[in-house]
Amino acid sequence: MDNEDDMDSANNPAWIDTNEYPFRSHFFRTSVGNMHYVDEGEGDPVVFIHGNPSWSFEFRGLIKELSKSHRCIAPDHIGFGLSDKPGHFSYLPVDHAINLDAFLESLDLENITLFFGDWGGPIGLSYALNHPEKVKNIVITNTWMWSVRSDWYYQAFSNFVGGPSGRYLIKKHNFFAKNVVRSVFGDKSKLTPQIHKHYLMPLDDPKKRKGSWIFPKQIIGSADWLQSMWDEIHVLKDKNILIAWGMKDIAFRKKELDRWAGAFPDAKVIRFPNAGHFISEEEPDELIAVIKGFIPDQ
Repeated sequence: MDNEDDMDSANNPAWIDTNEYPFRSHFFRTSVGNMHYVDEGEGDPVVFIHGNPSWSFEFRGLIKELSKSHRCIAPDHIGFGLSDKPGHFSYLPVDHAINLDAFLESLDLENITLFFGDWGGPIGLSYALNHPEKVKNIVITNTWMWSVRSDWYYQAFSNFVGGPSGRYLIKKHNFFAKNVVRSVFGDKSKLTPQIHKHYLMPLDDPKKRKGSWIFPKQIIGSADWLQSMWDEIHVLKDKNILIAWGMKDIAFRKKELDRWAGAFPDAKVIRFPNAGHFISEEEPDELIAVIKGFIPDQ
């Protein structure tokens, strides 16, 4: 596995609005395909880790501003964004975590700030648990990292969206990117057609959507892996931790926020009362201000 030559933003797909996403593209070669990533700015690194069906585009506002004082790195998981979408890859969260580990280790980073939400939580924290000495700060947005096998709320979602019906809807109609994304916005007007297009187009072919279906299936399917990491969460209790939570999220609610706050009683907790699942999309300026206070300019 190694890093490949970068590519100017002008060579990105034509559907990308380069005013919104003006970044140079880089690629890391994994055993299953090329992982796309953004690498902007200099200084201590801030690593952004996305979930389903997102990609580095989600963090564009934060990267534009924070790259003035930090090195901002945002990979696209295999199967998402501008990364390769191989049909033979497992798309299991543990394998995404293996890819992320190899990628970040190739960059030889230290004093890392990890920023994540959704499936980026367990995938990113897997790296933190494996390399706690390299991680300085952790920013937790709407996510979880424990077994929800006995939680009817997640059972119902995982069984439907990760089951045969969900597979059909995702494969034939891009259901997750089209419908589920909109449903988890607190203010749906923030998801304009122009912005929404950037979540739809990376998955514009049914052959590209396997990862978008596997993730919801693994909410229950990867319960043992999730719980095994949660059982080790004490390893990270000495880190500087910020919990930034969209209170209108229907996926990860106050119940999940309270569990994070209980695990990290010294964490700084900031609630965004009008935001849903994607705080970076809905409240970017407010979130940037909070992060700047958390990780001051060097």
